Amino acid sequence: MKIMGLDYGDARTGVAISDLLCTLVGSTTVLPSRNEEKLLADVVRLTKENGVGTIVVGLPRNMDGTEGPRAEACRAFAEKVKEITGVDVEMWDERRTTVEAHQILSDHNYHGKKRKNTVDAVAASLILEGYLAYRRR
Repeated sequence: MKIMGLDYGDARTGVAISDLLCTLVGSTTVLPSRNEEKLLADVVRLTKENGVGTIVVGLPRNMDGTEGPRAEACRAFAEKVKEITGVDVEMWDERRTTVEAHQILSDHNYHGKKRKNTVDAVAASLILEGYLAYRRR
């Protein structure tokens, strides 16, 4: 079974899916988030199409480890994903993933609209990579 990483956002949600061995990020995409019903349907579709057995949702904590309103929204979203997909859903600390994603894209000359449409998928990849590395230890 594959593992899916989600970087949930108000406008867009980044999605990363592992390979079958759950060692590498195999594919990424970005889903629009403004219509939560449609977003959840898309997550269900991707879960089924890709044989996903675990979903990892990024948890945006403050740098001091506390959680704010955004973390509460991500936890609520994760609960809905768990209900609707029927697979295990885990939360993963996503501190600094968006900053790292912007840096990676800058290093590869992704700017403007091209960056805006890609940064969430890169952040989802970083969330998934962190989780996969944790599992290997």
